[in-house]
Amino acid sequence: MATAAGNDLAIDVTGLTKSFGRRKVVDNVDMQVARGEIYGFLGPNGSGKTTTIRLLCGLLTPDAGRGTCLGYDILTESPKIKREVGYMTQRFSLYEDLSIRENLDFVASIYGVPDRRDAVEATLAKLRLTARADQLAGTLSGGWKQRLALASSIMHKPKLLLLDEPTAGVDPKARREFWDEIHTLAEGGLTVLVSTHYMDEAERCHKICYLAYGHLLARGTAAEVIAKSGLATWNVSGTSLKRINRLAAELSGRDGIDMVAPFGPTLHVSGLDAAALERAIAPHRHDPDLAWRAGTPTLEDVFILLMKRAPDNFE
Repeated sequence: MATAAGNDLAIDVTGLTKSFGRRKVVDNVDMQVARGEIYGFLGPNGSGKTTTIRLLCGLLTPDAGRGTCLGYDILTESPKIKREVGYMTQRFSLYEDLSIRENLDFVASIYGVPDRRDAVEATLAKLRLTARADQLAGTLSGGWKQRLALASSIMHKPKLLLLDEPTAGVDPKARREFWDEIHTLAEGGLTVLVSTHYMDEAERCHKICYLAYGHLLARGTAAEVIAKSGLATWNVSGTSLKRINRLAAELSGRDGIDMVAPFGPTLHVSGLDAAALERAIAPHRHDPDLAWRAGTPTLEDVFILLMKRAPDNFE
């Protein structure tokens, strides 16, 4: 196993396993993340995404497995790793009765940031918060709270940033601006691990992995994950929503069809065996009330299929 100190890997781990009680939350996960890479974690709720992220960076101790993070051993040098990690949680956790500047000053004092006043002003400028620096955090909109939370997580200049569903509850414009900031930070060498349920965000990651109940089922770029799924897809629209709904019921569970997913007035009908899929939809191909066209599976198609096929380790 290579070490991050000797190459361009920020994270290099093998065999990570973690159980809570009798439930195995992470099961024999191998992962390599390059420095400056934005790595996305997808999967259903309870699939082990957050636990895996914490194991990768030494915030939790695995029951089995080994590896390095930022050049440090995750088993024996976790305090060194923690000093170089920034963590932005899904829930806003700063003081709402302090201003933006006061919150950042408080965070800087906790980390012992040198030249604290200058560091706060530089962070305000970097995240374009200067004009609102004296505004109370509790009066900020969701998008501005998100920006403040990001600013606080990079105050101490970490080498690794953890984002746990960071854009939940914010509008599309704020999400777009947030991701622009993340890419700018990554261009400066910051490695980012992010868990998300938004497919457009997953596609903005350099690489992604799909975790389901502790098992790593897919990884690579978004295009690679789609291609490796082997999924064939047809898109069908109808003269009425009633007709489309009836078709969905008729096709679901038929041999050769692994998934029927509605996207507005259109169905994505997908299968892992292209020939069997074609046979399954053949009786409906010449229906004058339906319009069929060969489609390209989306990341969401693959996500839904993997979710349906993954065994729930609660059961």
